[in-house]
Amino acid sequence: MTIKPKTRGFICTTAHPAGCAANVEAAALLAEKISGSGPRSVLVIGASAGYGLACRVAAAMGYGAATIGVALEREASGNRTATAGWYNTAALDMLAKKRGLVSVSINADAFAKETKERVIEEIKSSMPGGKADLVIYSLAAPKRTHSASGESHSSVLKPIGRSFKGKTVDFHTGIVSEVEVAPATEDEISDTVKVMGGEDWLWWMEALKEADALAPAAVTLAFSYIGPDLTHEIYKDGTIGMAKIDLEEKAREISEMLAPTGGRAFVSVNKALVTQASSAIPVVPLYISLLYRVMKEKNIHEGCTEQMIRMFELLYANSPADVPTDEAGRIRMDDLEMREDVQSEVAALWERADSDTLPQIADLQGYRDDFYKLFGFGIDGIDYEADVDI
Repeated sequence: MTIKPKTRGFICTTAHPAGCAANVEAAALLAEKISGSGPRSVLVIGASAGYGLACRVAAAMGYGAATIGVALEREASGNRTATAGWYNTAALDMLAKKRGLVSVSINADAFAKETKERVIEEIKSSMPGGKADLVIYSLAAPKRTHSASGESHSSVLKPIGRSFKGKTVDFHTGIVSEVEVAPATEDEISDTVKVMGGEDWLWWMEALKEADALAPAAVTLAFSYIGPDLTHEIYKDGTIGMAKIDLEEKAREISEMLAPTGGRAFVSVNKALVTQASSAIPVVPLYISLLYRVMKEKNIHEGCTEQMIRMFELLYANSPADVPTDEAGRIRMDDLEMREDVQSEVAALWERADSDTLPQIADLQGYRDDFYKLFGFGIDGIDYEADVDI
């Protein structure tokens, strides 16, 4: 069958296997240029797209590491394509195994206790020495069934305390409009922290440590975002921001747990990029399209793979105790985004942004291109009229 992109809001409901494979191959070519020391045995929780996928590609293709990836993705069925994450994972496994690397993908609910047990068994049987020396926690799930209580929790993107009003853009049409989002309830705040906070990350690390599945001086990372003032009300100071505060608190607990063997937990604050998650956040698509314009003009734009390669190089140029961090102990991979010259230019463009000016002052086409590439569309060299086995 031929596959075309079908969108519903910020979601593309189809994915192209050849396009997704081409994305992974392009990321692998970037990662192969990495030099220096790095991890040997890597577990990535939330490994099928975005920063999680980029970490797994960098570890495998850049350092020759054995990798295990955990993600919950949908296989193809009938005339329905698999998810992009399913195709991404399959492509990475094929590339890694052609190079003789251990590459194991586990399609399961990362929140489930059974998944943790299954992964530990796989580490013991597949990883060098039966231990992981790097654990990446990059889960961005909308829902969580709590393995202790059995309760179901859903995350929301809402402000706290008062309604949020601001500009946003429909990146499909280029129409800029005002958006208003009602404040979250206390239950919604609590549920969002349960889903997007650090509790499950802590439980993963406790389970791995208890099973003796962590190498000495093991490092673990989770990802966060802070962004500029204009996004704070809906993000940093909203429900997701509360979850990220919890993530940082759990990072400190994990660091205390790992300290006796020389290990450490980090929260890496990353750059704003087009992902399935970021496309759903009001204001952010407009901000990113302006940010892309400014950063590309300054030749400092990075995609997920480039940024994670830089993070790995920073991480492994130092011992865990000496990795450069900010005053809160966070790795700041958003350093280029948050440069004063970049933010001042974005702020000036923000004031001018409307449906008429956007084509001239923003890189909305770059945003659209990156969005469709997430699902394997718009990739050079792919024949989208060809029949494809999904």
